[in-house]
Amino acid sequence: MKALVLSGGMGTRLRPLTHSMAKQLVPVANKPVLVHCLENIRDIGVTEVGIVVGDHAEEIATEIGDGSDLGLRITYLRQEAPLGLGHCVVIAREFLGDEDFVMYLGDNVLAEGIAEAADAFATRRPAAQVVVTKVLDPRQYGVAEVGEDQVVRALVEKPRRPRSDLAVIGVYFFTARIHDAVRAVPPSARGELEITDAIQHLVDQGRTVTAVEHSGYWQDTGRTDGLLECNRVLLDRVETAVRGQVDQDSVLDGPVVVEHGATVVRSRLTGPLVVGSGAVVQDSRIGPHTSLGANCTVNGSDVEDSILLRGAVLDGVGPVRASLLGRGSQVTSPPGTRAHQLVVGDDCRAVVA
Repeated sequence: MKALVLSGGMGTRLRPLTHSMAKQLVPVANKPVLVHCLENIRDIGVTEVGIVVGDHAEEIATEIGDGSDLGLRITYLRQEAPLGLGHCVVIAREFLGDEDFVMYLGDNVLAEGIAEAADAFATRRPAAQVVVTKVLDPRQYGVAEVGEDQVVRALVEKPRRPRSDLAVIGVYFFTARIHDAVRAVPPSARGELEITDAIQHLVDQGRTVTAVEHSGYWQDTGRTDGLLECNRVLLDRVETAVRGQVDQDSVLDGPVVVEHGATVVRSRLTGPLVVGSGAVVQDSRIGPHTSLGANCTVNGSDVEDSILLRGAVLDGVGPVRASLLGRGSQVTSPPGTRAHQLVVGDDCRAVVA
């Protein structure tokens, strides 16, 4: 089996961050979302991975490399325009050959991994298998109508009147039959080759398509609130590990990770949280569910439930809650301010009165 990971797209829901970085590289629990995806693929024994990239191809290749650090062999496949998930299968045809493959959307986090779904596919080996989860409002998703035998009867994209509460999430398993299907369907009204239409084509042709319900945590990290929620969930799983320097005037309470080269001075850290390598925390309170990226600086500030990307600076600001600070951003404030909620893009500078 091979893997096809989709890491293109414009990431418009995460602007301004995604003007200058790929949405799949935004970190949760101090690890890029894309790396979480690749680790799940590696954990089911797949090592040959094709990553479909778009405008941020060079940045993604620099971050991930050839995959050897993750125990993978990675091939990059360029998609010149976002023409749909089905189009990604088309351009990956030569890489995939006639092998079975798992297709994984690179901005989806499945915290418990995909081993259960992989085992189900290997055991039954249908033409295609979708992974689904129950949602409160299926109208926002592709919806699977599934029989008691787990066979998919129909797939409907964002139905006005859903006949099921099972949303199709970002992991699919395919045999080589999908290649004929993506060529058999026309582009949708929005001009994209939809993978949902291709899977429905398999159903219409009498091929077996099954669904596996994912009962663990799943999140599409394409929005700020989704990123922050995912960060909270993953941080809840960390265990204390102090590898950097923490002075005697600082207090650590709960699960706290201080990475190599980080320094904590006269501060209170209440976990779960992660302080990245080279970060400096001084005279500050870092509350639960906060991730400080590498080389961040937090001085005289109060922050929790937030993500600070590499090199971000927070100086004299607090309380900061539910915020996302981009790489190299600087947020400063004189004393006496109220609570602020901030989404600050890369290399921006904000002075909060």
